[in-house]
Amino acid sequence: QVQLVESGGGQVQPGGSLRLSCAVSGVTFDYYAIAWFRQAPGKEREGVACFSSGDGTTYYEDSVKGRFIISTDKNKKTVYLQMDSLEPEDTAVYYCAAERLAYGDRSIPCYIVGMHYWGKGTLVTVST
Repeated sequence: QVQLVESGGGQVQPGGSLRLSCAVSGVTFDYYAIAWFRQAPGKEREGVACFSSGDGTTYYEDSVKGRFIISTDKNKKTVYLQMDSLEPEDTAVYYCAAERLAYGDRSIPCYIVGMHYWGKGTLVTVST
């Protein structure tokens, strides 16, 4: 069973920074897509950033471009979301999600991939 565990959430002031971590354990995927989603209070869940090992590309939601960076550490089996210049609108529960990709699906953009493995989330609160 694939296990995703997020950490690093907390309360920060506007303009501050935070780095979220997602520890991955269980099945090792040859090809995969991994992503960060978030759900703000009273709002629907939205994709924030994703990465595909198939083509090495990343995607960022427009509102976080230039502020957030998704990265992976293969040795530590961890995916990170570095968040800078945080805004109150970034307040949400952040979720890590992943999906195994078949060989023939390597070129599918990560934002198209439906994620079947999810973490339980970590809360990020941006306020004064």
